[in-house]
Amino acid sequence: MGQIPKGLIVSLHGWGANADDLASLSPFFNLPDYQFIFPNAPFPFPDSSFGRAWYDLRRENMYEGLGESRQILIDWLKTLESSTGVPLSRTILSGFSQGGAMTLDVGLTLPLAGLICMSGYLHPDAAKNVETQNMNSLPSVLITHGRQDTVVPLQAAMRARETLESLKVAVEYHEFDMGHEVRPEMLEIVRNFVVNL
Repeated sequence: MGQIPKGLIVSLHGWGANADDLASLSPFFNLPDYQFIFPNAPFPFPDSSFGRAWYDLRRENMYEGLGESRQILIDWLKTLESSTGVPLSRTILSGFSQGGAMTLDVGLTLPLAGLICMSGYLHPDAAKNVETQNMNSLPSVLITHGRQDTVVPLQAAMRARETLESLKVAVEYHEFDMGHEVRPEMLEIVRNFVVNL
């Protein structure tokens, strides 16, 4: 039996990507004491044999599948301690784009160590979910976003920050001169956030 990691970092991919999309980044975070887990979203991505989706983002089906995906993710996260030995209190949920939105949605309802939302956004009803929780147990949140993001506009990150701060969530917020992507300068910010939790 190997040594139990210091913590878990669960990373949720974006719409149309899959678990492999973020897995390639894990060595660059320089967090050898942490175990990274990269789940696949539950739904197939339209018109792709390898892409996955947490819910539909096409205009005619907007947010279809969100409730189901939310429950699947919550139930799965609650099982991780039995397979890894790491409790939710030492688990960090992170995500990119649609995965970032799922991170904020699900993460604010669980007693996690922290949340990392990269180029993501807040679902329309996410604040209501937060308001039903015990405000003393809300995890700290890191939001990173590109100023030139044409997929998820910067305003979405700013709105998420304002909403979360109004709910007394501790938010660390960073903007970068980049588009809808993950850049090396972001990785150091993420690493510092994790080690200081």
